[in-house]
Amino acid sequence: MNLQVDPALVAQDMGDLASRVRSLMALQRQEVLQLPLGGRFFDLIVTASGPQAYAAIKMMDEIQHTGDEGADACGPVIEDPQRSWLIWLVPPGTSEQWEPHRYATCLGQPHRVALPATTSVEPPGPYWLRPCRGDRLVPPTALRPLLDRLQPSPAPHETLLGSVLSTIA
Repeated sequence: MNLQVDPALVAQDMGDLASRVRSLMALQRQEVLQLPLGGRFFDLIVTASGPQAYAAIKMMDEIQHTGDEGADACGPVIEDPQRSWLIWLVPPGTSEQWEPHRYATCLGQPHRVALPATTSVEPPGPYWLRPCRGDRLVPPTALRPLLDRLQPSPAPHETLLGSVLSTIA
């Protein structure tokens, strides 16, 4: 019995199924999860952390609050205290529409990101400042004007981000 499959017969988005399954199993074991950006998952907007960025999070909490959750209603945000970054998870495809911004950088495909374990909710190391929920991401159309107004800086440079994001955890 020949169990080899012609790669041309494998759906384009299923080519990395085994690595995605391994990643999801890592998440279930509360380990670091490494995912490709874009596709069906999410893109990232990265800003500096600090008082202005924390104010943006509080305002996003109010914007995304539906009445059923606690005060931390903002979509998922990771804080990387070592690099003084906030990493906002936004809908896939955002990077294709994102205009250059003075206070934020947006990345999507072909980059990858290492997400902290879901139980990492405080330092040391990168942690979930706002938890990852299945029902929301951060809306970039609401975030952008807040960043314009609050001006968290300095914004991380795209080249640096692309090389570092897969190793943040």
